[in-house]
Amino acid sequence: MIQVLAILFTIGSSSRLLANNVVGPEGHKLVWLLILIAVSGVTAVFFLLKRKSAGGFKFKFPVRKKVTVELKKDRLYYPRYLELIVTNQGKNDVDVGSPMLVLSSIWVTRKFKLKGTNKNWYYPLFLMKDQTHTLNIDLHRFYGFDRTLKRLPRARVVVKDVKGRQLGSRKVLLRKTLFNF
Repeated sequence: MIQVLAILFTIGSSSRLLANNVVGPEGHKLVWLLILIAVSGVTAVFFLLKRKSAGGFKFKFPVRKKVTVELKKDRLYYPRYLELIVTNQGKNDVDVGSPMLVLSSIWVTRKFKLKGTNKNWYYPLFLMKDQTHTLNIDLHRFYGFDRTLKRLPRARVVVKDVKGRQLGSRKVLLRKTLFNF
């Protein structure tokens, strides 16, 4: 029903009545627009209350998994290590998938999936309520495979859950640039 009201509102607001090219004060069109918005709001509330009393509608806010992501570097410029800290501050437990390290400049973007350190794989990781996970990222391991990565000024880590929904991301600047974006 809400979709029908939205379609009717869109059709009604885009009619020729509102699109005239007449110069001058046209307050009556604004009044009709406000009346249309008020009527559609009242009918939407009426139908929601009617469905709620019938027992078929229960309004619930979606449960958000509150996960905070921090990204720290050991030096101000040209850091060797990045420290990724993932904290579950929500009420529910979270399955964290492999974080994605994105090294980028204006035109070039390189993405790396982080699995763990020192030949130990940590992901997917189950974080319980009020639990913290820390991962140290050695950037010289990446630079050893491709020397052009040293020219990329930004590092970003994107953390997603196992189903692919993004939980958070953080960005740090690895070196000075003319534009910080």
